[in-house]
Amino acid sequence: MFKVYSRYAVWIAIALIAYFLLLKLIGFHQYPELSSVNGLIFGFGIYLAMKKYATGKNDFKYEKGFEVGLFTGGIASIIFTLFMAVYMYQIDTEFAAAIMERWSLEYSLGTLMLILSVLIMSFATTIVLTLAFMQLLKKSWNTQDGKRHTMK
Repeated sequence: MFKVYSRYAVWIAIALIAYFLLLKLIGFHQYPELSSVNGLIFGFGIYLAMKKYATGKNDFKYEKGFEVGLFTGGIASIIFTLFMAVYMYQIDTEFAAAIMERWSLEYSLGTLMLILSVLIMSFATTIVLTLAFMQLLKKSWNTQDGKRHTMK
């Protein structure tokens, strides 16, 4: 299981970093609205990781699939947040000020608030997408075998 979620987490993080750098290249990195595409990247990666894990198992358990989704997104979130911290503190120190100005917030809250926002938004996206995808991947109880688990 570690092999599945670590591999997909790294690929999600690479895709997120590449997308951010592409936005930087064309000058759109200061528009937080474009970070909604990050949700699509997270969703695609988490779904693929969960699907990969599910295909390798005859008896796919809900809690194991949920674990794969959470760890995949969690590791990707941490890697991407670390990249953003390095970027904001070392590479483009004016980036945080530009975002804060765009949001009309006090700069005294600073770069750390943006980094925490990236981390929290990434974790929230991970939880929501994992819950949604498990509804697609879980085994249905609407079968003959599942009927024994229902009230009569």
